[in-house]
Amino acid sequence: MAETIEHNGQAGRGARLPRTARRAQLLAAAQDVFASNGYHAAGMDEIAERAGVSKPVLYQHFPGKLELYLALLETHVDELIRRVTDAMESTTDNKTRVRNAVGAYFDFVDGESQAFRLVFESDLRGEPVVQDAVERATEASVRAITATITADAGLDEERARLLAVGLVGVSQVAARAWLADRRPIPKEEAVALISNLAWKGIGGGFPLQHPHD
Repeated sequence: MAETIEHNGQAGRGARLPRTARRAQLLAAAQDVFASNGYHAAGMDEIAERAGVSKPVLYQHFPGKLELYLALLETHVDELIRRVTDAMESTTDNKTRVRNAVGAYFDFVDGESQAFRLVFESDLRGEPVVQDAVERATEASVRAITATITADAGLDEERARLLAVGLVGVSQVAARAWLADRRPIPKEEAVALISNLAWKGIGGGFPLQHPHD
């Protein structure tokens, strides 16, 4: 059912939108404010203003700032999990799978919405519900990669999981460092470097130029 948006007793600031469309609009506005200010400095007044609605309309959809933040966080966590899962399922070639998994993290942190800040750099990480959501992203990614390694590499689950944790960790840290350094090299080259490291290992992928006897 469409809702009428009112501001100061008048209809006009917001258009008549289905509830799902209005929710998406509010989440987009909240994303901008949270990414710019962080959770603690963000205000519901500013989010409502950015969305072009009144605060009562915002509270009709989200009872408080934490609930709004969590809804946004869960959306981005689901997106990251989807990217990694798709990377594992997009091919049967394991080298390409590794490259795609690394690329999934680089694409995620390179997104225009700065969604990665909510997942990896939240100033609310001490909040148990936020920590649980972030850990869900990591755990689901690790599980997707573990299942592939276990099936294709013949490793037991414990060893496959450890390799999966390593791949997720290096991908996440490298992608964030690349972005923090203002993309010093093209993204495709960065993905190739990190996926080569993950696939071959330091000794196999990057042999010493002058090995000692």
